[in-house]
Amino acid sequence: MLETSAFIHRFVPGEEDGPILLLLHGTGGDENDLLDLGGSLLPGAARLSPRGKVLENGMPRFFRRLAEGVFDEADLIQRTHELADFVDAALAEYQLQGRRVVAVGYSNGANIAASILLLRPGTLGGAILLRAMIPIVPATLPNLAGVPIFLAAGKRDSFVPPQNTEQLAAMLRNAGAEIILRWSDTGHQLNLEEVDQARSWLNAKFP
Repeated sequence: MLETSAFIHRFVPGEEDGPILLLLHGTGGDENDLLDLGGSLLPGAARLSPRGKVLENGMPRFFRRLAEGVFDEADLIQRTHELADFVDAALAEYQLQGRRVVAVGYSNGANIAASILLLRPGTLGGAILLRAMIPIVPATLPNLAGVPIFLAAGKRDSFVPPQNTEQLAAMLRNAGAEIILRWSDTGHQLNLEEVDQARSWLNAKFP
């Protein structure tokens, strides 16, 4: 198991017994980027926010890519397990065992959250995936029965083709997850309406 020092990160304690939000930034972000969003989505929740360890032209990411939308699969697999191990270590260090971890990921962060769902089932008890695409197609689908997942996609997203999002939703649904897919008439950037939708969903699923 990794020590929490394996990732530069921020941890904000929350109320006892509530879920922990695992905040995963997009390309070029860091451990501070989504802290305010996490606090807005579920006030009082503990927040764990690591910085991606891969640099692309100086910009932090959670795994390597070979080109836009083309991922380095070997690196993705390694980084997925490394991040899942970090989550396990953080739960132990911060005495959070037994509490559900809900990922809130944007873009690259959403992609590695989806990869954790597919490759390390049991790490996450739910996820909000903002502008996600299929990270990897596992040889065998995991058992995600009862895991709630909120997907937010942009109809005019130039980075994530709509059919890719639909395929990701279908893959997770076939694995047993409870999928909500929300479309916005926008591009890769988020808007306030879908943040409000994610907040309502999160508070209903994880009161």
